[in-house]
Amino acid sequence: MSKSFKAFGLAVGAFALTQSPAFAQTKVTNEGISPAEIVIGSHQDLSGPIKVWGVPVSNGMKMAADEINAAGGINGRKIKLIIEDSGYDPKRSVLASQKLIEKDKIFAMVGPMGSPTVLAAQDILFDAGVLQLFPLTAAEFTFKFDPAKPQERLKFNNILPYVESTRAAVKYMIETKKFTKPCIMHQDDEYGKSVLDGFTQQATAMKLTPASVTSYKRGASDFSAQVAKMKSDGCDLVVLGTVIRETIGAMGEAKKLGWDVTFLGATPTNVLEVPALGKDMVEGLYAASGFEIPYEDTAKGKVKDWLVNYKKAFGSDANTQAIIGYNAMMTFAYYANKAGKDLTGAKMLASLESGDVFQDIFSSPPTKFSKTNHLATTVTQVQQVKGGRWVLVKDGLMF
Repeated sequence: MSKSFKAFGLAVGAFALTQSPAFAQTKVTNEGISPAEIVIGSHQDLSGPIKVWGVPVSNGMKMAADEINAAGGINGRKIKLIIEDSGYDPKRSVLASQKLIEKDKIFAMVGPMGSPTVLAAQDILFDAGVLQLFPLTAAEFTFKFDPAKPQERLKFNNILPYVESTRAAVKYMIETKKFTKPCIMHQDDEYGKSVLDGFTQQATAMKLTPASVTSYKRGASDFSAQVAKMKSDGCDLVVLGTVIRETIGAMGEAKKLGWDVTFLGATPTNVLEVPALGKDMVEGLYAASGFEIPYEDTAKGKVKDWLVNYKKAFGSDANTQAIIGYNAMMTFAYYANKAGKDLTGAKMLASLESGDVFQDIFSSPPTKFSKTNHLATTVTQVQQVKGGRWVLVKDGLMF
């Protein structure tokens, strides 16, 4: 029994036990499953520094749950989705997870938000036998697991990993643009360090010494010192381990200094808010991405309908974040349906590891897991802001 389990005194409900030749026994909860419903939990940033991610992700999840329930649910069971606000605070994510497990008796945690917040809370889930599915972070700890630690088998992710996507994008930019003095500015937390790892690994592989490495505290709004240092160090490519406002802030500071340098963002910068809020300041920004962002005036078929329906439901345009939230729920529903009418934790785990392929409506890379691989996608794209929109520059990138 882990220290986190003892510390929080979690009341563990009924467990399913599942076992395969390669693994010790994994405990999976059967809580949250009744003849009428399946209780799903999530913690999002609805009030903190990345609420521009958390709010649309939550909207996308709610939209998916409503669609699934309107169509009869999952083998007759309706989804009950409970979302807690973490404020992007690791301590609050722990409390939210404790509440969802102890009080709400969730069957699975779907789409929880943020690297530091997910990392702080995930052991509580595993101790309680609760699946952690498709978190909104691409950090390696969300999908890499040790077969000798059977409860780690409960984590799955379908988002492009920060390390691998950063490596692929950096490799492409250096090879095509002939940069020789790359540098990086990254958030000083688990997310930013993952981007830093990808940057460092690729620079080392290409025998390049970074011209500058600088960081900022999560929640910072002044990047003048970091940008001035990178300019002084002679950088010709700036890799950003930033989110939204930090991306805009860094590029705006460069423009104030009259510094004409190329910026490449990690995947969280590839959202509609960056060009919408940054306007001319972010024109020309490159970013790593896992799929193309659809626009209502050019989308067709199911994607067009989805964009229209989202706007009707929430009064705003759908964005990358909403798509990811929607897909998290739809992916859960796909594998829960495959698990059959007699749903249990063990059957859900077996369904996820079965190798069955889920394909979303947005032409993203297909989702497929196995008993040894709990990461679904590895294909990177590079996109660029041109004329206030994201456009595809190159897809199918591998490092």
